[in-house]
Amino acid sequence: MKHRPRLQDAFAKGLLKPGLNVVEESEKQYANNVVGLKQCLEDFKQDIEWVERLDMTNGPAADIIAIAEGKSVTQERSDIDPDDDFQREMYFYRQAQATVLDALPRLQRLKIATKRPDDYFAEMAKSDQQMQKIREKMLSKKISMEKSEKAKQLRALRKYGKKVQIEVIQQRQKEKKAMMTAVKKYQKGLSDKLDFLEGDKVSSKAKNEGGEGSAARIAPQKKGLNTKRKFKNEKFGFGGKKSGLKWNTKDSHNDVSSFRSKIAHSKKSGFGKGGRKNANKRPGKRNRQKMKNKAR
Repeated sequence: MKHRPRLQDAFAKGLLKPGLNVVEESEKQYANNVVGLKQCLEDFKQDIEWVERLDMTNGPAADIIAIAEGKSVTQERSDIDPDDDFQREMYFYRQAQATVLDALPRLQRLKIATKRPDDYFAEMAKSDQQMQKIREKMLSKKISMEKSEKAKQLRALRKYGKKVQIEVIQQRQKEKKAMMTAVKKYQKGLSDKLDFLEGDKVSSKAKNEGGEGSAARIAPQKKGLNTKRKFKNEKFGFGGKKSGLKWNTKDSHNDVSSFRSKIAHSKKSGFGKGGRKNANKRPGKRNRQKMKNKAR
């Protein structure tokens, strides 16, 4: 006889029902082996002095407010709500306070210093060479930032100068256009004013339109003689009336003693009748082209 699976037996008995079928498992049994746990504790426990361990087990320090209200330690601890963050943190604080009050006298009895000396210097986590590299890197970064800032300022100044130059050029073009319009009106007889010939009028008009700054830029600036001009004046003088040795006079104009008609009217001179002025005249382009074609 063949054994059927348990699921088929359950189906045959009518134990299976429509829907999700879950296999039930027995509850896990937890063993509270106290003797074994104590034995494990004794195996890895080491018998060393308290100075090497510095472990303390303390309750919280006394609460002054609870003592003033006349509450006992049990009542005080029962009033603490573990879900209240402030009360829970204060309990931990008082517990640490009680540990310090108990540990400090014990350390003093063992002649262990609990305060750092005034001349104590802790060892740095990084070496001096590493710190020197960090200083150099920070210095180089600072220098690069300064250079970048200076470059930004130069770019801003360059943009401002270009803007001013554009404004000056536009103003000059505007003045030129206005002057040409005034000249055309005067030529056509539409206006009899000659204000456009006066520079002061133009500068005052520009001052009223663009303000004092633009007028100051447009107005011609009077400058003194430069060094080159001064040197030439000292070397060659300041001009003025010359001696006039090469000037024509009435006597030199009427003196024709040096005139020779043969020389003046000869063929070699090129100015007389039948002279050689046009003897070697170059032929025109078309004639030169015809001459080239004939030579071919």
